Amino acid sequence: MDGPPPELIASAVEGNRESFARLIELQYDFILKAAWKWTRHQADAEDVAQEVCIRLGRSISQFKGQGRFTTWLYALVLNVVRDLARKGRRERDKGLAWKAEASVSTRVEDESAVELWDAVDQLPEKQRDVVILVYSEGLTHAQTADVLGLAETTVSWHLHEARKTLKSLLTRETSHG
Repeated sequence: MDGPPPELIASAVEGNRESFARLIELQYDFILKAAWKWTRHQADAEDVAQEVCIRLGRSISQFKGQGRFTTWLYALVLNVVRDLARKGRRERDKGLAWKAEASVSTRVEDESAVELWDAVDQLPEKQRDVVILVYSEGLTHAQTADVLGLAETTVSWHLHEARKTLKSLLTRETSHG
């Protein structure tokens, strides 16, 4: 989870427009990829990425460097995803969107991987967020706790509960499919 150079971040925080533009340029793919993992739809991910860039412009001065910039950025992406979801911007069936997008955007050829991520989409919000950050993004439990504002033990509990739920969901699908 390497982030942009600290001196670039510091310059952007101080209001340097060129540094901010370079920071956005360096982080845009990261933002879009993270947004896609929550939305599972390219157009929604692009909307989220655009809104994150706008909010980043408004809030970059608030970054105090107490944590990793990428952790702060994950939290910003997640907040935007949740805000847009609350506004009803994603009404379509996420399961179908994931299947269509997976074959195009991630070139998932393994049907079991598609089934697994379909099941992840059915998890309660916090469990889904923890699974995405730990297993898809490769964050540690501590980093995930920072992003979500949870205790590390709570992250571990959500993962445990998610595994139980996923096992049940996938067993049910296998027996009915």
